[in-house]
Amino acid sequence: MLGVIVNMIAAVVGGALGTLFKKGIPEKITNSIMIAVGLCVVYIGIDGALKGENTLVLIISMLVGTAIGSLIDIDDKINRLGKWVEKKFNKGDKKVSIAEGFVTATLLFCVGSMTVVGSLNAGLLGDNQMLYTKSLLDLISGTMIAASCGIGVVFSAIPILVFQGGIVLLAELLSGILTTSAINEMTCVGSVIIIALGLNLVGISKFKVANFMPAIVLAPLVCMLFDLLPFSI
Repeated sequence: MLGVIVNMIAAVVGGALGTLFKKGIPEKITNSIMIAVGLCVVYIGIDGALKGENTLVLIISMLVGTAIGSLIDIDDKINRLGKWVEKKFNKGDKKVSIAEGFVTATLLFCVGSMTVVGSLNAGLLGDNQMLYTKSLLDLISGTMIAASCGIGVVFSAIPILVFQGGIVLLAELLSGILTTSAINEMTCVGSVIIIALGLNLVGISKFKVANFMPAIVLAPLVCMLFDLLPFSI
């Protein structure tokens, strides 16, 4: 779990540094940073989406996952949590959305092959090297996001603990499910969601991105289902 703890610390430090920098940056510059971060996020999403090997897995996962997320209305619940946190930590600054920073950082930090493979390596082999590398990247990107979105990035440490920590603790069980193919499809689905997130940051759209999140979990399950079929899809 050491790698996960280091990753959590990196998220908190990055979020804190970005929030401190934000206070001394004019609004005009902050808005420009937001667009720049959004464009980078779109690029990251496109790059990851190309790792998918089966378009049907993406389609099924997104359709079913979005339906589940919308029924639960995950986005609304996260925004309610964000508004509650804003009352505690963001008094006087109505322009900063805690929820936006939290969702943006959470998706970037918890989606991708480095998250899954790094956590599996830590759980199965005791090798935290990939998580250490990811922590450095998250520190840098977390600082950038917090500079535009504020302190919400700090709270992404919680889903890092739950998601990555869960994979580390259940590594032996998940190693049979999270095959290379499943990880690629999971990365593809998550990356498509990240593209939507980037478009929101740029200001092109207002997708309820959090409602797409169940699709990430469904991707490896759909892969398993396809493997059980007597014919290839």
